[in-house]
Amino acid sequence: MAIKIVLLVVFFAVMVGVGIYSRKNATNVNDFVLGGRTVGPWLTAFAFGTSYFSSVVFVGYAGQFGWKYGLASTWIGLGNAFIGSLLAWLVLGRRTRVMTQKLDAKTMPEFFGKRFDSKALRVAGSAVAFVFLVPYTASIYNGLSRLFGMAFDIDYKVCLIVMALLTGVYVIVGGYMATALNDFIQGIIMLFGICAVIVAVLNGQGGFLNAVKELAAIPADDVAVPALQGGQGLLASFFGPDPLNLLGVIVLTSLGTWGLPQMVHKFYAIKDEKAVKTGTVVSTFFAIIISGGCYFLGGFGRLFDNPAIYNPDGSIAFDSIVPQMLSTLPDILIGIVIVLVLSASMSTLSSLVLTSSSTLTLDFLKESVAKNMSDKTQLIVMRVLVAAFIILSVVLALNPPTFIAQLMGISWGALAGAFLAPFMYGLYSKKITKAAVWASYIVGVGVTVSNMFLKFIASPINAGAITMILGLIVVPLVSLVTPKLKKEFVDEIFTCYDETVTVHKTHSLEE
Repeated sequence: MAIKIVLLVVFFAVMVGVGIYSRKNATNVNDFVLGGRTVGPWLTAFAFGTSYFSSVVFVGYAGQFGWKYGLASTWIGLGNAFIGSLLAWLVLGRRTRVMTQKLDAKTMPEFFGKRFDSKALRVAGSAVAFVFLVPYTASIYNGLSRLFGMAFDIDYKVCLIVMALLTGVYVIVGGYMATALNDFIQGIIMLFGICAVIVAVLNGQGGFLNAVKELAAIPADDVAVPALQGGQGLLASFFGPDPLNLLGVIVLTSLGTWGLPQMVHKFYAIKDEKAVKTGTVVSTFFAIIISGGCYFLGGFGRLFDNPAIYNPDGSIAFDSIVPQMLSTLPDILIGIVIVLVLSASMSTLSSLVLTSSSTLTLDFLKESVAKNMSDKTQLIVMRVLVAAFIILSVVLALNPPTFIAQLMGISWGALAGAFLAPFMYGLYSKKITKAAVWASYIVGVGVTVSNMFLKFIASPINAGAITMILGLIVVPLVSLVTPKLKKEFVDEIFTCYDETVTVHKTHSLEE
């Protein structure tokens, strides 16, 4: 217990210290929200990676999908790395940085408002972002608290409040630069921690080969595919017992990052070309290790089948699987796990609360309530809203409506379903219309919310994946039949890509 407490105290002290150190870089709105667009390659890459993965992945998703799909759940981690990180950087990174600077856009709703010349789109986008970031934040608190309960036997509510206070302190004091510096520190902890945990857990099962052998002997008796019911070896197979639903999870958790405000926001703050290239490589490597490692570990969850992972009604408490896997580790490793998951979660939390407070202040209050709000007042309001957002998400987390993966599926489905298609198309095409953006908002939020009540798509995960794909289809179709923006207006925006720059021969062979 002493070891675990010492590790935590040191971790918290470093996080708060970084927040205080960074306060000089949070004196105006641009610095507080974007770090002055001067964030270097390694900080940007780690900020992207650590905002991607949290206790939701480590505790909720790894436990639930590792149980359902066995070792095939590792595909989710690889999808996160190559679709959610590598392709996201290649397709969105540079263009996002260039166009958002041209538009002087600090948030995703502000981008929509200025790119499509519509204040209404901006205000509506801020409402969607704020509302659906809350369940995601609550799911992170939920996962953290379960792990703390396992390690320290501390009351769930106490864990929630302590985590919320610490996150609030360094975000309010240091803004984006504090989150970026802390993300870098937390990312290093995550890389070493996940490797140590995987080795320790597999050693406890007689090594990797023995663990795979034992997993292969377990029948897949609760899969959605009737023909595969009871099949042995499926949990250790290449595509697992339910490939179609596995694909839905890969789409949601990988393609979803392309439309999440807190993820795309990292591209706004990129410093230069080197940051794009380094960030692409580093964030992909980071995702392979962290996400691939989490799902690989979760794939062995069925080897830890015991009464502790079941609810009173006999159903499986998916959020208890990973804590149960870790409960037999030595104290020093449990301490490392706590700091690992805490690092992953606090980095994501800080990104979420910063995104939500900035979008509510800049895109809602300043646009519709207090149009003459000064820079200093905006900064104060954002800091107050950081605290308000944290309180709201804690209230929801105290009585979460469903388990972690479902909360996150609802959040990601609505946000990415609403934002992904118009944002990506808006960076590349001059033909996208205002009506198409509204259509995407309606599809993303409408399908997600209606499915919460009507449940016409059984899994919120699959519902989220479907909303994203629908958005990618709906936006170009609606754009074909609705009035286009003024040609002069759009052409002026796209001049940002035509500017001539001079580069060294190491970057181009052009004479």
